[in-house]
Amino acid sequence: MILKVRLGCGFSMWLSKYKNIGDWMQLSLEGIAQQVGSQAYLYPMSLAPTPGAVTILLGTTQAGKTSLMRIMAGLDKPSAGRVMVDGIDVTGVQVRERNVSMVYQQFINYPSLTVFDNIASPLRLRRDSREQIDERVRGLAGRLHIEHLLARYPSELSGGQQQRVALARALAKNAPLMLLDEPLVNLDYKLREELREELTHLFAQGDATVIYATTEPAEALLLGGYTAVLDAGELLQYGPTPEVFHYPASLRVARAFSDPPMNLVEGVLSAGRVTLPGNIVIPLPGVDAPDGPVTLGVRAAALRLRSVPDAVEIPGKVALAELSGSDTFVHLDTSAGNLVAQFAGVLDLELGAPLSLHIEPGQLYLFNQAGLRIHAPRRPGALAAVVSTPITEPGA
Repeated sequence: MILKVRLGCGFSMWLSKYKNIGDWMQLSLEGIAQQVGSQAYLYPMSLAPTPGAVTILLGTTQAGKTSLMRIMAGLDKPSAGRVMVDGIDVTGVQVRERNVSMVYQQFINYPSLTVFDNIASPLRLRRDSREQIDERVRGLAGRLHIEHLLARYPSELSGGQQQRVALARALAKNAPLMLLDEPLVNLDYKLREELREELTHLFAQGDATVIYATTEPAEALLLGGYTAVLDAGELLQYGPTPEVFHYPASLRVARAFSDPPMNLVEGVLSAGRVTLPGNIVIPLPGVDAPDGPVTLGVRAAALRLRSVPDAVEIPGKVALAELSGSDTFVHLDTSAGNLVAQFAGVLDLELGAPLSLHIEPGQLYLFNQAGLRIHAPRRPGALAAVVSTPITEPGA
């Protein structure tokens, strides 16, 4: 059953009694934009996050992620467009009159309350029984591994512990829409990895529609769900996360959703072959695209040190070899430009040493002069039709 509540401002919207499977909140942004004076923070965009799933807002700093989330939450009113919840226009309805929970980059807890009371605060506002509150708080504390901290105060906790408390309080509210604005960005690497795994399990239960903002492509891939790629206030593409990653609609999406950055080299497509600087020729049979200038893209992990059938050799010299976790990133100066390759393990390479990389034609992307994707590697078992939604970019 869904409870419909009349708000004091005269709007009607669906609130928190989403009892049945599939009774998730449907949030829709219709042509929204945000401009303050001459500064545009969001250009006109429409987005309907998939109900009951995780939608990742992926983009660099100042891409528009926080501005978009503030409009979703009701903290800000868009300068154009409408915010719809279950078909009802809630544009301008303030956050206190919406059933939304939000976690920020900087954890926010009540300093005068214990951890237990911080987590319980939204349940008490809802007037749950003492038994219900105790069960819910202890259950969430156990899932986030802070049950031993329930009697402490925020000042007695580490930053990572405080962020877990803030997450637990947001989850305790059981709101149908949960917004997380880079909640792990200020934590150390080990703790971020641990919490990402925990959040993945929590989100998989599908208790709410989750909007999660991040600058990290790896985090988007780990959390799965759906991804909306943002850049400089524009929505570029939205769809299932693996589809957006494997089938970026444009160069801008490919740059945003790749870490390390995708290698991009200017070339010319002619008669089923791409010619790169240095007269490097790569055959691409079966590519259905007009001849002319193109940008070739290849991910760092797709480059090889050893030759395989049909691979094309690109000789060069080692410009830099850097260790990142358990991988080595090799920067190579070649006639086609600087290329970055990612290899598992630790490689001992001397600067300036000759080295060849090998490119498999089946791993290449092609983008036309307008920056739109015209070819992508085919994945085993991939759908013939890409279900992610490319957004037409200005000037495309």
